[in-house]
Amino acid sequence: MNIGDRVRLLHGKEEGVITRLSSGGQVEIEIEDGFRIPALKSEVVVIDAAEKAYFDPPSGAKSYIGDTRQQAQVRDKREGVFLAYVPYNDQIHDVVLINTTRKEVLYALDELQGEASKNVDAGIIHSDSHKKVAEKMIRDFEQWPALKILMVPLNKKLEGIQMPIEKRLKFKATSFFKHKGKAPLIEKEAYFFKLNEQETPLDVRKLNEALNPKDTAAFSIKKISRPPASIDLHIEKLTENHDLMSNGEMLQLQLEVFERKLSDAIATGMDEITFIHGIGNGVLRKEIHRYLSQMNGIKYFKDSQKTNFGYGATTVKIHD
Repeated sequence: MNIGDRVRLLHGKEEGVITRLSSGGQVEIEIEDGFRIPALKSEVVVIDAAEKAYFDPPSGAKSYIGDTRQQAQVRDKREGVFLAYVPYNDQIHDVVLINTTRKEVLYALDELQGEASKNVDAGIIHSDSHKKVAEKMIRDFEQWPALKILMVPLNKKLEGIQMPIEKRLKFKATSFFKHKGKAPLIEKEAYFFKLNEQETPLDVRKLNEALNPKDTAAFSIKKISRPPASIDLHIEKLTENHDLMSNGEMLQLQLEVFERKLSDAIATGMDEITFIHGIGNGVLRKEIHRYLSQMNGIKYFKDSQKTNFGYGATTVKIHD
């Protein structure tokens, strides 16, 4: 049993990832909503079969070699700039920057501590190459600082300007240890993360049509849809790209969805609506309650859906 193993409690329904081991026979487990619980090693079991099925699809799975669109999608997923944690042994992981694009990339990798930062490595990584930039001990995973990575694609000939890309990463155990597989280019087992995402090209024609409508028919009134009675605000329910979002970005998205759904509930005459925010560290719950306490037009709000660890939802009463 090691840090990073996905486990299930024998006497409960919780599943999570081991983040800490102690000599006294205890482990600390991070469950999906970020809440951490202690347990004895004798009370948990490693989910080997489930992990293998998740990470390693059967080799005999059906392959559509003739489907050029699928081949293009596979190439797109393997083309980019990646940060990989490659095991050197059972404790040390090499931190490797991988560039599978056709351009050289100027980069700077910094570790963050509050408002301060320390440069770890900087330089140029060539096209279709990789470079070790640091080492990390897996047993110190909980103490790994947040990262900031600045990347600037370099044009060696006259072509369109690409804007610099900045990524901030603070890994959670439940997401970090899911990203296991063969890293691009080096083809070694690693935990790896894509740092640059494909940008949606700007459609100038559609933009001009939107800014200069030919007649009033071009305008449409947005119809407000009645939201479900229960809204799940867990970040994995709101976006597939949460692994590379900072805590601040995730909180902002969760609050935007909360405010929009609450507004829709009021506009469509709902009596009440429940927002599932989980337990975690309580930041999202606190922000939701602060917003509701300053808002007119609702009757009251209350904690609801109590679990063994606390209240994981807030119910808002809108009308009598």
